[in-house]
Amino acid sequence: MELNLNKHISGQFNEELEQIRNDVLKMGGLVEQQLTNALNAVNNSDQALAKRVLETDYLINRMEVQIDQECTRIIAKRQPAASDLRLVLAIVKTITDLERIGDEAERIAKVALESFNKTQQEFLVSMDNMGRKAIHMLNQVLDAFARMDVDAAFEVHKSDKILDKEYEAITRQLMTYMMEDPRSIPKVMDVFWSVRSLERIGDRCQNISEYVIYFVKGTDVRHTSEKDIQNNVLS
Repeated sequence: MELNLNKHISGQFNEELEQIRNDVLKMGGLVEQQLTNALNAVNNSDQALAKRVLETDYLINRMEVQIDQECTRIIAKRQPAASDLRLVLAIVKTITDLERIGDEAERIAKVALESFNKTQQEFLVSMDNMGRKAIHMLNQVLDAFARMDVDAAFEVHKSDKILDKEYEAITRQLMTYMMEDPRSIPKVMDVFWSVRSLERIGDRCQNISEYVIYFVKGTDVRHTSEKDIQNNVLS
């Protein structure tokens, strides 16, 4: 879907802005697939799939560099102002968070290379449930970015609380299990760091939702409460 970008003397400028926005969505799609594959690898103990996630992480890194270079070129050549500059800045920040989500997916995939006993497998199920919520959150924020929809972005922003609560609940379970069976600590810590990665993915998605709001509304809402965003920015 095309944005209502400003009319420019150079139609090529519009095309350049649209192209980098589309590139961000392609990168986001790749990150979403990596995260899905990582969780499927853990859930199915699929080491081959896990290795594929690890081997293809470089694609995300390469896309981040390419998009960042294009944004730098546009700033230098076009000297964008107002909403055009906000769009370029939002894109630069978004690809940084997407690259870091890719890193978290890589960490999760490494868990699939380990073996777990039956009790420990139950924690992997809890992690998978949390992971599906993280995938949905990523999908929703990419959709909000594609449409530059502030209401959809705000819904993603609010949903991070759900992921945080799941993270806290699973962490308590893992801590209890490790105290009861100290020999399990190394394996359970692998699960803990993966759950921590999912919590961070939620934070990254929340960041991207803030960039969407920044582009559309022209207001930086980082470190702003949901109540203030709703009353002072979106109203």
